[in-house]
Amino acid sequence: PRKPCPLPARQFRVHATRTMANAMQNICANFDQVGKAFAEHYYNTFDTDRSQLGPLYNDTYSMLNFEHSVDRPGQFKGSAAIVEKLRTLPFQQVKHQVVTLDTQPSPNGGVVVMVCGNLLIGGEQQPQKFSQCFQLMPTEAAGLAPGSYFIFNDVFRLNIG
Repeated sequence: PRKPCPLPARQFRVHATRTMANAMQNICANFDQVGKAFAEHYYNTFDTDRSQLGPLYNDTYSMLNFEHSVDRPGQFKGSAAIVEKLRTLPFQQVKHQVVTLDTQPSPNGGVVVMVCGNLLIGGEQQPQKFSQCFQLMPTEAAGLAPGSYFIFNDVFRLNIG
């Protein structure tokens, strides 16, 4: 049996509306600029030395799904586990080519970044297609000094088939 909602439906709608209204007051006005600058920095760092991606993630809140499925678990939480996964991928050289990049603001000053592109691994000439979605959150959301962002969610998929 489902657990009943602690608020009657009408009160829940009013509460949810107020909560969303408060969150929407803090929308990142330059979300497109933030998303594009982030993606450029992320992929340049990944392609140069992916072990240096740690500062972009948060020790407590960040999560990565990397080709995650029931048959092949690929979910990592915290910057150390995420960077270890990325660092131990079975290739040394990689080049990301961004084909499309979309950005949207999210509540509480966050930014959603959706990337589709080509992945050139180990000097191969035939690229693999990939998609990756990030949700960036302002550092102050994690109790850190304001003025920057961290990767809250990161979902990576090879586009095969």
